[in-house]
Amino acid sequence: MRHEQDTRARRRRTARLSIVSLVILAVVALVVMALLSARPEQSDQVRTAPDFTLPASDGTSVRLSDLRGAPVLLYFNEGAGCDACIVQMTAIEAEPGFADAGITVLPIVMNTAEQINAERERLGATSAFLLDDGAVSAEYDTLGTGMHEGLPGHGFVLIDADGQQVWSGDYPSMWIDADDLLGIALDNL
Repeated sequence: MRHEQDTRARRRRTARLSIVSLVILAVVALVVMALLSARPEQSDQVRTAPDFTLPASDGTSVRLSDLRGAPVLLYFNEGAGCDACIVQMTAIEAEPGFADAGITVLPIVMNTAEQINAERERLGATSAFLLDDGAVSAEYDTLGTGMHEGLPGHGFVLIDADGQQVWSGDYPSMWIDADDLLGIALDNL
């Protein structure tokens, strides 16, 4: 009888250990998948940058082709509701190297002016954000690259002074240091 009790106890411990091992393995697999999916993707494929005209959150509008003659960095992001996206723009604004290099940075969101302006004010971003209905984000292949399928992710498109798209980068981790982004831009111009 004692032998049967010991055998049952061993089986229970073995079963519990197996379950715990499977749970740990599942958690490790999820962490690895998350880390792999959060890695930045970059492309240096060159193409003529599609032109667009978008209204801005300050009531003006911006036509991309009017900015030819100087480099432009498009910053597609999820906008209102994504603090990391707005804080990213404040970090870019704080990096003087963009202005020193003559690079215009245009943040593009799929929000209303009221939505994004409230977030800009709350988080300290001063740049006007361009308001896209999704057409420009689709044209630049940024829709669904972030956390939400119908929105642009956290990506950048670099356009040289001649209007050529020379680099793009998608950052699912929702962040890139502004000085690293500047370095990438300068290396690709």
